[in-house]
Parts: sequence; C-alpha cells; structure tokens
Amino acid sequence: VQLVESGGGLVQAGGSLRLSCAASGSTFSVIGMGWYRQAPGKQRELVATITLSGGSTNYADSVKGRFTITGDNALDTCHLQMTSLKPEDTAVYYCNAEGYIGLTTYVSRWGQGTQVTVST
Repeated sequence: VQLVESGGGLVQAGGSLRLSCAASGSTFSVIGMGWYRQAPGKQRELVATITLSGGSTNYADSVKGRFTITGDNALDTCHLQMTSLKPEDTAVYYCNAEGYIGLTTYVSRWGQGTQVTVST
C-alpha cells in the first residue's frame, strides 16, 4: 500500500494551493482519507478527512470555510483545496488513508509529506 502526494509549495498569504493524494495497492480497500499537518515544534494535527463512499467530511476549526476536501471512491484519491492561506498554515502536510486488506485486516497508511509554506 502506497500513498503518493503532490501539490505543495510556496505561496503568498491569501493565495491558494491544491494538494492531491493517491492510494495504491491492489488489495487495499480504502474507506477514508484525510490530511494532517505538522508545523515545526508542534504535534501533528488533523486538517480534514473524508469518507470515500459517503462523502462525509470533517474539518479542523482553523480551516473551516477556507479548505475543501474532496475524494474519488473509484480512484482512491483525495484532494485538499486550500484558499485564503495564512502564514500559520505553514507546515508539512501528510496524507492518510484508512481501510482494509482482505476482509478483516485494518490498515492505516501515511504519505511522505509535502511542504506548504505561506509567506507574509
């Protein structure tokens, strides 16, 4: 099971970025995906999650109204559209995917992380 992330970079405050994540693995049935972030000296925190089949979403209060997570159940992908970015959004963003291998083996996997830097 692998996760491949893309889309990080440097942007000015008020700008936008779009992160993408693709899960692969022939026997991995993805249930949900999400984005987490970790700033220097801080713990990793939830940004947004989505259940791929039903489309239910959950957001951190700090990003509500600015970030939008979407997912594709057929492709096992998710995207995070980030708008009105602030310097405090600067962090390494990690994709997470949860699901099952076979019928009963629960799996949670992390991507390698992608840097998002918002300048003033």
